[in-house]
This record gives sequence, C-alpha cells and structure tokens, in this order.
Amino acid sequence: MSELEFKLEKFEGPLDLLLHLIDKNKVDIYDIPIALITEQYMEYLEALKEDDYDMDTMSEFLVMASTLLDIKCRMLLPKEKDEEGEEIDPRTELVQRLLEYKIYKYASLELKDMSVDAGRSLFKGSSMPKEVLEAEEPVDLEKLVGSTTLQKLNAIFDELIKRQEDKIDPVRSKFGTIEKEEVDSEAKAAYIRAYARGKKRFSFRELLTSSGSKAEVIIVFLCILEMMKNGEVEAKQSDIESDIDIVVKEIKEDAPETDDGSEGDQDNGTEGT
Repeated sequence: MSELEFKLEKFEGPLDLLLHLIDKNKVDIYDIPIALITEQYMEYLEALKEDDYDMDTMSEFLVMASTLLDIKCRMLLPKEKDEEGEEIDPRTELVQRLLEYKIYKYASLELKDMSVDAGRSLFKGSSMPKEVLEAEEPVDLEKLVGSTTLQKLNAIFDELIKRQEDKIDPVRSKFGTIEKEEVDSEAKAAYIRAYARGKKRFSFRELLTSSGSKAEVIIVFLCILEMMKNGEVEAKQSDIESDIDIVVKEIKEDAPETDDGSEGDQDNGTEGT
C-alpha cells in the first residue's frame, strides 16, 4: 500500500479526517470499509504524534480511534439483531454523525463564500439634496375625505362622545362631593303598597326603574322583602336571565295609630283599661 501524505492543519477534527479518507478512497459513506479506513486513520495518528500536537487535539482523535477499533471488532463478531429481527450495523451511528457533520461543513463553506462575495460589493451613499429629502407631498383633500359626509362625521362624533361618557364612573366621578339624599322612607313604602294593591302582577325591574336615586332603590328593595316576609307578595322568575315578577297575594291594610302611638283594635274600637 502506498504511503498516505496528510496536511495535518487542514483537518479540523476526527470527523473531518474521516470524510477526507472516504472521499480519497472513493467509497460509499453508507458502506464504509471499516478495516481500510481504520488502518489509514491510525497512520494519520502516528503522523500527528510526530508533530507534537497538544493534548486537547490528540484526545479528540484518540477517542475516534477507539470508536473505529470498537466498530472493527463488532464487524468481526456475529451480527446483532434488534427486536424486529433486523441485523444491527455497527457503523450506523458513525455514518449518522458523518452526514450531520458534512451538512454543517458545506453550509459553513457556503456562508463563507457569501461573506466573501458581499465584501466585494460597494454601496453608494445617499446623495439626494436635503431639500428633496425633507419635501412633503401636498395633501389631496378629496382623496383624504373620500366618501365621508357630514352625516357620517356626526355619527362618528356622537359615538366618540358616547364612549367618553361610558368611561365615566358614576360613583368615582362624585368623589370629593358629599350629597345628602332626602328620601321619605315611610312615604315611599306607602306608595309601593298602594301600587301593589292596584296590581295583580308587576315587574320588579320596572318598579326599580321608576326610583330616582340609589336610596330610593334600596328602600324599594327592602319594602318588597318585607312584604314577601309577611306573605303579601311572592317573587317569580321563569329562568335565571328573565325579569323578576312580583305576584300580589293579599295586601294587608295598614293599622291606624292611636294618639300615644300604639295600635288600636280595628274590630270593636274598645280602649284598653
């Protein structure tokens, strides 16, 4: 066999050397003659020792040498089989590593060529006058307005105003001002009882809507609860999202008060002894 000559500085690692040996011997990367490649690889290691390479570089090549020797030994032994009964090729993992390295190597070479080509390109700087660069094209009002009419603009304006009003918190907007609400709770309760006497069934929502202030709403709510407690009305709702209806059962007459504030006997009007 003729002696191989290596330029040690051209190989960036053991995989780079293996790809060189495969190309030099013109063998199929999927069917590597492991004995031949291992022999030539070991010759390279001998040459590497003579050039007094550092231990980090030597360790990478020695690890690959042990891998090649292990594959060579496994090739001499009976073929191993996987779970499906297929023969396991000891070279498979090495071939996969070589293919991945080859892809990255050629990609790096391609990027290097692109970098060299880009370095040969020169770009002309901007030479436009400052007045031209700062010039602005006049606004075409017809194109800007388009099909917009006064009615559309008014509708947009109203929508913006409504959005602005919706953003106002009715509670927090009154912070800083304490307003006293004058509500006659007894008069409001009497009104609700009179309202209920004239109805057999009415909407609780409508009753609340007719209330002018928050205090009135609270009084209406408490009054209806009191009437439900006394069995005078009953609340019904067909489903969770529907309105609540108040069904009138029997509204009791308010008991008259005596001069001393006690309730009198409505049946015989007799005074207590």
